[in-house]
Amino acid sequence: MSTASAKAMAYDNKGILGTLGRDGLLQIILIANTILMLFPIVIMIFSGFKSNPEIFNNPFAIPDFTNLSNYISVWTQTNFIRYLFNSVFVTGVSILSILVLGTMAAYAIARYEFFGASFILLFFMAGLTLPLKLAIIPLFILFRDLGILNTHWALVAVYVAMGLPSTVFIMTGFIRTLPRELEDAARMDGASELRIMWSVLLPLCRPALIISAIHNLVPIWNDFFFPLVFIQRDALKTLPQGLTAFMGEYTTNWGVMFAGLTLAAAPITVIYIILSRQFINGMTSGALK
Repeated sequence: MSTASAKAMAYDNKGILGTLGRDGLLQIILIANTILMLFPIVIMIFSGFKSNPEIFNNPFAIPDFTNLSNYISVWTQTNFIRYLFNSVFVTGVSILSILVLGTMAAYAIARYEFFGASFILLFFMAGLTLPLKLAIIPLFILFRDLGILNTHWALVAVYVAMGLPSTVFIMTGFIRTLPRELEDAARMDGASELRIMWSVLLPLCRPALIISAIHNLVPIWNDFFFPLVFIQRDALKTLPQGLTAFMGEYTTNWGVMFAGLTLAAAPITVIYIILSRQFINGMTSGALK
């Protein structure tokens, strides 16, 4: 073997070892980050099966998972079911409205050439930079005058306004990547614009719809600020606001609190697991195109 060949082989081996070392370091960092992120969640789940003395004396100990007293208390001694129903209703109506209105607006911006189309898109994108919380006082006065203060519709209106900018931005970019020939063929067959959007575009836009839904689902489900301002009746409270009622003035049953937090986080976790494949496909579809 010549000296040049030996040097080339040594260089290749060094490069392979360097790549493996770099990949191994990245794997270690990712594993450590995963453990760091999951640790509070595991403690929350464990604490839901413990009493107050067990939580304070042995916070990291594995609990008795057959002890369901805290979960029974959540379902029977609190208004958790009412809070859960309110969150499901507000979140469901908000997400459905965001997807319907956002898709219609994105379809018009992406497919029709008219004066001001770019300005309208920039107008929606401006909503990504302006936090709606800055307008909390005018919103409070407006909802009071409209008669929807202390109702779920005040929350729906706010969440739709918050979710439309990102949805229009995502859907417009995705629709522009789709071939126009499909719509032209549908028009030649006599399909209306609504039929084209419903039967042709929506099935192709499923990944983008999933991304938009998950992007808005988590902040709406977890929102505490707007229900705190617009909702005063206990029967109308959503989960983040309702869970504060579990905290007593002098003492708090932390086991019941953690059990409620676990049940509140479960629906979003299950939905994300079910839609995770579609979410990943939607995130990578732009690169594949």
